[in-house]
Amino acid sequence: MGQLNSAGSRRTGAARRIYLDLREQISAGIYAPGDRLPSSRALAVELGVSRTTITAAFDQLVSEGYISSHQGAASLVSYIAGEKTQHRGPSLQWTQRPMSAYAARLMELPIQYAASRPGLEFDFRYGDIAAADFPTLLWRRAMNAALLRRRGSLFYEHPAGSALLRQHLQSYLWRARGIRCGSDQIIVVSGSQQALDLCARVLVDNGDRVVIENPCYAMARNIMAAVGADIIAVSCDDAGLVVEDLPRQGQSALAYVTPSHQFPLGGVLPQSRREALLTWAYAAGAYVVEDDYDGEYRYDVKPIPPLFQSDQDRVIYVGTVSKTLSPALRLGYLVVPRPLIDVFTRSKQLADRHSPTLEQEALTILLESGAYERHVRKMRRSNADRRAALISTLTSCFGEKIDIVGTSAGLHVVVWFRDIGAQHEARLIEAAQEARIGIYPVSPLYLERKPDLAGLVLGYAALTPDELRRGAEKLALAVHGFEALLSGSSDGEAAQI
Repeated sequence: MGQLNSAGSRRTGAARRIYLDLREQISAGIYAPGDRLPSSRALAVELGVSRTTITAAFDQLVSEGYISSHQGAASLVSYIAGEKTQHRGPSLQWTQRPMSAYAARLMELPIQYAASRPGLEFDFRYGDIAAADFPTLLWRRAMNAALLRRRGSLFYEHPAGSALLRQHLQSYLWRARGIRCGSDQIIVVSGSQQALDLCARVLVDNGDRVVIENPCYAMARNIMAAVGADIIAVSCDDAGLVVEDLPRQGQSALAYVTPSHQFPLGGVLPQSRREALLTWAYAAGAYVVEDDYDGEYRYDVKPIPPLFQSDQDRVIYVGTVSKTLSPALRLGYLVVPRPLIDVFTRSKQLADRHSPTLEQEALTILLESGAYERHVRKMRRSNADRRAALISTLTSCFGEKIDIVGTSAGLHVVVWFRDIGAQHEARLIEAAQEARIGIYPVSPLYLERKPDLAGLVLGYAALTPDELRRGAEKLALAVHGFEALLSGSSDGEAAQI
């Protein structure tokens, strides 16, 4: 009899704990009025108790008005539960601990989350690529093949990535970019963003000097700022980084550059500047992080070998499939100098163990079969057509009123308006949005010495050539209307038109 009473006591205790947990979740709004609770059967399996225990907890919640329950129907949170939680007694006060210095710096950064903008007819957001360009059938076959491969067990992958994928990336980089490296120097990461984050974690301490381009990829700049780097912005011209402006005194941790297609202005760093940059890196004790974010897309110029090929001791190469396959895949890679292999591998392991295994295997299959490179060649032709459609329409509609830069490579161009001052950039974007056109300013990409003229970064990889022509024509109408509004304004603003 004593054993029976003991078992009953345990059931009662378990039922009360479950009742209190559910009541707390309802009170906290985790389950809102009208929400369905898990079934008693599912909850019993999940918590490892009997259905009788769950039923007892539900009965108590029903009796107190927190939930409603009917035979054969799901238990629902009562609409009067919200009223009950508003009249709870005083709770203990909790003083929030201060955030870490990293978190405090992070919260000061102007980070915006990418989100679709509903209602736009034409969206020129850079970084987007057309969903129709994704090789759905090829990828599905590759994923199916990866899923069907027999495995003795499921296990954590090596932090640096699949050995077979790294072997095929080694071959691909040699063929496509002229990079000669060992497969052990390649680390597979969750997109180029994680690659940059690992560089900051491994190479930069609070207060270390980091050189970036001005203007620059904002997310790279934010990563360095978040770890407390002393950021030195070095200006760029139509040929990329102005190496004469590099700091001449003192040590630096690293320099972040986009030499193959400067982001966003599009300059291709000439060989003489590349040599000067590497010479500076040795003198400053700095590593050079080379972000080759869209190196597959070149149109009017012969590719210059990556910096990494010139110096494998000081250069860290960053590549990605975000612009060739999809940014949603979160697959990229680092090629690091040999002395950094172990520390980057350990940092990757601490960050997330390893990048997703199935996606790595699928990419391996595409590289192995040659399908990936065929897809890249197809995308290069398609994006060349898009680029030509956009440039010709902009030139036809605007004539001498604009300058278009960064046209020789990549998936975007920068348009400068010769007659519209930078102070009108925000209002220009609003005028375009009223016409259901999404355009994006270049000024936020500058850290200092911001431009005097209004400029736009126009991405073209997500639209068809016809959409680009119609979108550019509609943009021209919106801009002409905005110019007329500025010229006719009488509110005292200085309109440079």
